[in-house]
Amino acid sequence: MTAPGGRESASEPAPDRTARAASVQSFYGRWATLYDGLARFTPGIGRLRREAVAALRLDRGDTVVDLGCGTGANLPYLREAVGPSGTVVGVDLTRGMLDRARRLVDAAGWRNVHVVKGDATRPPVVGGDDRVTDGVEGVDGVLASFVVGMLADPASAVADWCALATPGAGTDDPGHVVLVDAALSDRPVARPVNAAFRALTVLSTPPTRKFRYDPSPHDVLRDRVHAARDALREHATATYHAEHLLGVVRVTGGRVPPHGEPS
Repeated sequence: MTAPGGRESASEPAPDRTARAASVQSFYGRWATLYDGLARFTPGIGRLRREAVAALRLDRGDTVVDLGCGTGANLPYLREAVGPSGTVVGVDLTRGMLDRARRLVDAAGWRNVHVVKGDATRPPVVGGDDRVTDGVEGVDGVLASFVVGMLADPASAVADWCALATPGAGTDDPGHVVLVDAALSDRPVARPVNAAFRALTVLSTPPTRKFRYDPSPHDVLRDRVHAARDALREHATATYHAEHLLGVVRVTGGRVPPHGEPS
């Protein structure tokens, strides 16, 4: 989802993070059914998801984390990429979204696909009691689809995702982080698409008591998306970039070198 309403950020005061998270969960929980339809049946969305998963360069047996997994639209493609011997972890903040994702996993009988409630900026994937999988030594790929625009500090989040994308000990394989995002296009020919995107951004933004948005949600979204892409270029080597809908939708992939190898 494109809304810049904001997931939690470590830079925000705790009361603000709590209130913001509650607003996001309530808003997207109410719209989970509609979101699920858009996430699965929008023309071209399946090809876009396959493209993003291919950019992760996953192998059979790999572990991949889908941050902001929503209703689980990416999960079939990720599970296909890693096979029955791999591990897929979907993380989302909203219970309504997760309930639909869990029904998808249960119906398919995927024993190696896990769906957990958590914040994309602090995914409960590895480390101590928060670890959600057994026998997983590291994470080979991190996918974030239409997530960075919802984060108050996307650059820090992307840096953390690059640190998370570290395969287990004993391997020299790199990790990969892929961002799928949407923002206003800079192309002059994209004016009609930009107009439609502005309307979509406002409609998908959690409500506010303000009479008008200042700054506008699509400007906030564009700044956050650019910050996330800059952070990915800083912490990873670019391996993939593609644009769709006249530059509104972009897929950006980065290679995270193994520890000790310069990026």
